[in-house]
Amino acid sequence: MTNYAMDSNATASQTALNMNSPASTSITWEAFQALDETAFRALLGPVVEHSPWVAQRAWSAHPFADHEQLYRAMAGVILAASEGEQRALLCSHPELAGREARAGTMTADSQSEQGRLGLLALDAPTVQRIETLNSQYRERFGFPFIAALRLHATLASVLQDFDERLRHDGAAERSEALRQVCEVMRGRLNQAVSPPLPSVSPAAPPAVSTLSGSSS
Repeated sequence: MTNYAMDSNATASQTALNMNSPASTSITWEAFQALDETAFRALLGPVVEHSPWVAQRAWSAHPFADHEQLYRAMAGVILAASEGEQRALLCSHPELAGREARAGTMTADSQSEQGRLGLLALDAPTVQRIETLNSQYRERFGFPFIAALRLHATLASVLQDFDERLRHDGAAERSEALRQVCEVMRGRLNQAVSPPLPSVSPAAPPAVSTLSGSSS
């Protein structure tokens, strides 16, 4: 497969499509700013699980001053979406170590995120515990448990969070789930687009000392 990221003759859309792989080097901020709408949607469509409409709507807020403004535009689309759209977005996420993980049908991003904490290679008792939690959570709230796994150092931390969130009421947990979606998206944005380089002020020229000569 052609590596468009290294091909100076590639179109912006080709470059963006190549950057969707988690293993690819992220696109620079300068190159990102030059993308057209098609390339923008191709690059950022996948950062929200199976919900390319988020990037599609966020395009209207471009150009973006910095990475944080880009994130806020994308998060704003999610939070301003209709209740039905939000629920569909939540339901599009895979369960932890769930059916999609066992079938190998998760997105590359989800596989990488779950794999980092060992969720794709669990022992039988842990699988049973997570299956029970998944079932209890979905029955209580109607969508899968979603956590920004990059914010957890261990699987134990994730499971503790799982237990605690099962005690939320419906409204509180729906808000928390959307917040977690936004945090997952933030991590993926950081992988897809490198933040802009900090501006560096030019160094001041060295001081010139004037030596006054003395007359005899």
